[in-house]
Amino acid sequence: MKMATQQAPEKITVTLPDGKALTFPTPVTGLDVAASIGAGLAKAALAVKLNGQMIDLKRELYEDGAIEIITLKSEEALELIRHDTAHVLAEAVQELFPGTQVTIGPNIENGFYYDFARKTPFTTDDFAAIEKKMAEIIDRDEPFTREVWDRAEAIKHFRDMGEEYKAQIIEGLPDGEDVSVYRQGKWYDLCRGPHLPSTGKIGKAFKLMKTAGAYWRGDSDNEMLHRIYGTAWRDKKELNAHLHMLEEAEKRDHRRLGREMDLFHFQEEAMGCVFWHDKGFRIWKVLEQYIRNKQDAYGYIEVKTPQLLDSKLWETSGHWAKFREDMFVVPDVIPNIEDDGPIFKEEPKKLMALKPMNCPAHVQIFKQGTKSYRDLPIRMAEFGCCHRNEAHGALHGLMRLRQFTQDDAHIFCREDQMFEESKLFLEMFVSTYKDFGFDDVTLKIATRPEHRLGSDDVWDRSEQALMDAATALGYDYTIAEGDGAFYGPKFEFHVRDSIGRSWTCATLQIDFNLPQRFDATYIGEDGQRHHPVMLHRAIYGAFERFLGMLIESYAGKLPLWLAPVQTVVTTITSDADGYAEKALTALKDAGIRAEIDLRNEKINYKIREHSLQKVPQIWVVGKREAEEGKIAIRRLGSQDQEILELSDAIRKIAEESAPPR
Repeated sequence: MKMATQQAPEKITVTLPDGKALTFPTPVTGLDVAASIGAGLAKAALAVKLNGQMIDLKRELYEDGAIEIITLKSEEALELIRHDTAHVLAEAVQELFPGTQVTIGPNIENGFYYDFARKTPFTTDDFAAIEKKMAEIIDRDEPFTREVWDRAEAIKHFRDMGEEYKAQIIEGLPDGEDVSVYRQGKWYDLCRGPHLPSTGKIGKAFKLMKTAGAYWRGDSDNEMLHRIYGTAWRDKKELNAHLHMLEEAEKRDHRRLGREMDLFHFQEEAMGCVFWHDKGFRIWKVLEQYIRNKQDAYGYIEVKTPQLLDSKLWETSGHWAKFREDMFVVPDVIPNIEDDGPIFKEEPKKLMALKPMNCPAHVQIFKQGTKSYRDLPIRMAEFGCCHRNEAHGALHGLMRLRQFTQDDAHIFCREDQMFEESKLFLEMFVSTYKDFGFDDVTLKIATRPEHRLGSDDVWDRSEQALMDAATALGYDYTIAEGDGAFYGPKFEFHVRDSIGRSWTCATLQIDFNLPQRFDATYIGEDGQRHHPVMLHRAIYGAFERFLGMLIESYAGKLPLWLAPVQTVVTTITSDADGYAEKALTALKDAGIRAEIDLRNEKINYKIREHSLQKVPQIWVVGKREAEEGKIAIRRLGSQDQEILELSDAIRKIAEESAPPR
């Protein structure tokens, strides 16, 4: 096979993370650089990062720049391990199941997958043999070696050996891109790389997890492939921790807890929409009142906008071109009704759509009447119900819906107010999430995507404002290159829950473009019209998703102030029924969400049943408590009980159940 080469300069200079510069005659590899620093580092090295790009340890370096040696301790090591484990999986499958074609196998969050083309789907019964073969390949400690092939010869080679999918991938590569192939012993695969030095560096902290179907290139018109998912980690300790987290996550699945706690349900006739039961909607109302109080304290006004808007608004905003396929579009015409259903005699000339977001509607409110620079900022909030035409396969309980409600807000401000508004949002976000018990938060700033609205100058100013606000409040952040919205950069908050999972809910996005597209203006101090800056902002994100996250993080054992039923008064004997009803009345008068259980059942049965319902406090009363005017309080998860006078018990639960302020 013909090999491509790249011309190296006579020498290169690399700069280490501590600022020290090292100059080497060429040829030189990342391994050479590591060895020049120390034998221990060379032994631990897995790859190098040159000018932000990760490359193979033994690949020649062709340019000056900043260099970082990647070791097992580096965050990037997991990417390499997972990528290489996918290659080992593919080799193992082809050894065990001859005739199977390989397609693609990327690393993903917490693991990897590989898509295979064969007639018979894989099952989990195949996993033990595949994992055993993977361990054998790792034990061989075969080096990963990179080759660059001629494009035409590579296409012919893969097609001749029956690997049609690999040939198609090569045909689709951009002109000028290297056709790189990596070998591991006799087996090889088309791949951009980079890789670990050898299969032995992968280790054996991996596990195959599940199988699934997947269309070639994600297109349902193409062939169905067979996907195997796996997880891979640095060592067995990390693997076991991850598997334990998955076990905990299964126990905490909000869909199961939602049924057990009688909070909500789903059904086929309303795909991707939630039927909220009484108890579930109680939690919703508490969440809504909490964030409404918070918004009032931060100077927001609250509005309500229509569900159905003319397509012209979505065309002006830019959403029609970018998101139309994800919108529920409604013809603005009354159809003729015939036996077979509604018939449109001609294509409707006017279309409307259920709103997938609230921002264009909020601009319409801003445009009503003349605004002065003195009126800004205007912080406009809405608990807006939105609809998005998500694919059936993407729907997942409360986490991915077709109908959802956002605690959405848009801040219209002058450019000189943008920094202060970003700071205020950060303060509001942090205080809110602390109230819900989330204090492990990482911040990313998502920058301009390839396809976007607005000039580079506008994006420069927007991105800098977010960076300045984060720095001013002492928040560390990383950059998520290209992950911004099409109209502006954004804060992304990644919140870690009680079992270590990361969730993304809140966001702040800076937008210079939408006010300009709708020609929304205010009168400046100079007497001229100016376009405001528009900050898109959500704290919860979607109510439903946030509530699902809370249920799973707390395993259904919500804090007293959030619990749908804060206490149940239950009796030991019927002699105490009257006293129990008196206690219930006192609880409700104090604003406590309370219920009563007077059933003729054993008290231990009642306590167990209400504990399974995750009721935070169970008030037990018998004949003695009724005579003495006392309450025996059992708290969820504790075998102890506290005896208090009824008035003291009411006062205490009222104090403990008060929402954070």
